[in-house]
Amino acid sequence: MKIATFNVNSINVRLPRILEWFDKAKPDVVVLQEIKCVDEKFPALEFEDCGYNVEVHGQKTYNGVALLSKFPLDGVARGLPGDKDDDQARYIEALVCPDDAEPVRVCGLYLPNGNPAPGPKYDYKLKWMTRLKKRAQALLADEEAFVMAGDFNVIPQAEDVYDPAGWAEDALFRPESRAAFREILYLGFTDAIRQQNPNGVLYTFWDYQRGAWEKDHGIRIDHILLSPQAADRFKAAGVDRKERGKEKPSDHVPVWVEIA
Repeated sequence: MKIATFNVNSINVRLPRILEWFDKAKPDVVVLQEIKCVDEKFPALEFEDCGYNVEVHGQKTYNGVALLSKFPLDGVARGLPGDKDDDQARYIEALVCPDDAEPVRVCGLYLPNGNPAPGPKYDYKLKWMTRLKKRAQALLADEEAFVMAGDFNVIPQAEDVYDPAGWAEDALFRPESRAAFREILYLGFTDAIRQQNPNGVLYTFWDYQRGAWEKDHGIRIDHILLSPQAADRFKAAGVDRKERGKEKPSDHVPVWVEIA
């Protein structure tokens, strides 16, 4: 089973590039972030024609996540538990149920950016991460195979950013963000990309400004975390870097994992 995450930075603007990638990469399950549209504006038919079941948690202009699967989905949930007043569309979860294999729970997320930091947006980011940790703990207690994938808006380590000193005070790289990410990771998750490639540069985002792509001024903020039961089924993982060099691309690229 190939599971991928892709921050598409507006699904309707990037649709031709995204469909090209789907056709080439042939993922079984995909979580999308920053679709930037309400549910009824999501191009569901295009993906259904490709054989996907489509579930959307959209929001006008901002945020928005979706879950696409070639297998049946059960128990679809929208919104991260823990704050009934949070109306930002950043989280979707479902049980993926292949006919001939054990089900896998997939959690797709778009973690808040948090800038400027410090400030209210950064406080929201850290509170959101606390809620995500609680959700992860609840799922881990069930001892089922599950995957948390998406744009975490956290640069975990210095090797994941082209200029650590220049990013030191950014919300994505501040020590509080990194510590909160480690708290989640150390619950027992495996970072799929680092499992495949323990060292080296594996950026997933390049800004549109200042020639970031041409200079390879990137950061790694799109992650796939595997529960112990999912990690036991790990086969391979990767970053589809070349997608960033295409015409009118997203500023993120797809990240994927294969599990048995």
